[in-house]
Amino acid sequence: MKSNKPDNIDEYILSFPKEIQNILNHVRKIIREEAPNAKEAIKYAIPTFILDGNLVHFAAFKNHIGFYALPSGNNKFQKEISKFKSGKGSIQFPIAEPMPDELIRKIVRFRIKENETKEKKNKN
Repeated sequence: MKSNKPDNIDEYILSFPKEIQNILNHVRKIIREEAPNAKEAIKYAIPTFILDGNLVHFAAFKNHIGFYALPSGNNKFQKEISKFKSGKGSIQFPIAEPMPDELIRKIVRFRIKENETKEKKNKN
């Protein structure tokens, strides 16, 4: 018996209406451009990019796209994310507004450097 949990990011995106699919594909494209070597997976039942550990996650909800950069990503960009609803490691980008492309790019780049630094420390 097949579960409702998607096996990959394509399946996840296709489970939403076309308008939401377009937004999710847009966010995915931005992450892919900034982290071309990252692997894609479904973790915690949502799209995840992995590069030297979990990099970022994203997900669609009724009124927003959840973007998860872990607490460190949110802490680093507190000023920039202050206009969005956010939690310890989550940011809510309203669906009714354009996605903040440059902010997403900056967060992904920060998380890449952070994971690379952690990976180097772990190897030493």
